Amino acid sequence: MKETVLDFLSYIGSEKGLAKNTIEAYGRDLDLFCQRLAEKGVPDFRSVGQQEVFDFLGYLKEKGQASSSMCRALVAVKVFFRFLRRERLVDKEETLYFDMPKLWQLIPEVLTCEEVNRLLAIPDPETFLGARDRAILEVLYASGLRVSEVCGLNISDVDDAFVRVKGKGGKERVVPIAKKAVEAVDHYLGNYRRDGKGDALFVSAKGERVDRMTVWKRVKLYAQKASIAKSISPHTLRHSFATHLLENGADLRVIQEMLGHASISTTDRYTHISQKHLKDAFSAFHPRP
Repeated sequence: MKETVLDFLSYIGSEKGLAKNTIEAYGRDLDLFCQRLAEKGVPDFRSVGQQEVFDFLGYLKEKGQASSSMCRALVAVKVFFRFLRRERLVDKEETLYFDMPKLWQLIPEVLTCEEVNRLLAIPDPETFLGARDRAILEVLYASGLRVSEVCGLNISDVDDAFVRVKGKGGKERVVPIAKKAVEAVDHYLGNYRRDGKGDALFVSAKGERVDRMTVWKRVKLYAQKASIAKSISPHTLRHSFATHLLENGADLRVIQEMLGHASISTTDRYTHISQKHLKDAFSAFHPRP
């Protein structure tokens, strides 16, 4: 099974030209899928039916994966089975019969403003890691960047009002940045990046550019210290950024541009989050809900 997955990843990289991050994500999803099949005693991909895929999705849910991650895993399995059918390694494409998760299932986890403030207050700015991490968290929330975009920032990409970002597909965009985020970045640079070595904005103690897994682990650590019960990741701050802008009257098209979404339909899910916020507020405070 593993060799077939590697062939598939090679195929989508060389012939389909998918981005490296997408290929890596599909690889992780399919590794978990194969692991689950092995645990269930499924001998090969020809033996996979709808029940096995449903079992896999249930397994991901038990592991606490977000709906968006489960959706991506289902996409990975669907594309993989199309490849298997094309290579005549299966007789039928089971995943053709699966509906994608409905929009309401894909509404991401969002922090309240109070939770954001608690999270951002945790890193100690008087240490290298604390100053760096607070700056990272501030930038994630202030500008709604993807974690890969934050990791890819160079010192020259940030000024007093804007941050220049290289997003998906190598597309560049310029996004406003909040004053508090600029102050956190300036404090980090002024006190802990005086050597001026390298272009990377955020680096490890060894001077190497930080990676996505490092940021993910630090966000999890600070969320735990801030007693935030929600399952959050760096992307949660991006979701919170968009939701809070919308709730305070920002235009959806403006949010789309800042997030770097190619389609307005991707940004549109935040209107559902905002509507839920209004419904919750109505239920909580109206005298006759």
